[in-house]
Amino acid sequence: MPRKPKKPCKHPGCPNLTEGFYCEEHESLHRGERTGAANRGYNRKWQKARGRFLRVNPLCVECQKEGKYVRATVVDHIVPHRGDPVLFWDESNWQPLCKHHHDSKTMTEDRYQEYRY
Repeated sequence: MPRKPKKPCKHPGCPNLTEGFYCEEHESLHRGERTGAANRGYNRKWQKARGRFLRVNPLCVECQKEGKYVRATVVDHIVPHRGDPVLFWDESNWQPLCKHHHDSKTMTEDRYQEYRY
């Protein structure tokens, strides 16, 4: 007996129902769309830099604006790097955030790519 109802395939225009994201017909087309964290730059070198940055900046900057003192657990890129290695490693583009504020920022500000003309 199925535990969850099947959902529509996420491939544009596909009416098939599936248990995953894509139906069997379209799964091979979308496999590997997003690379792993290490391939996006979040490797051992990043882990070391992140740890060093959080030791120097231990408090969430957004919580401090609210008058709270909460330990930061995430190093956030103020301007999303979108794969740009110069912007990725620019420490002036980093800020310490707690998980709550990082998730909120990512879902509101960083969610969609901005296009500049």
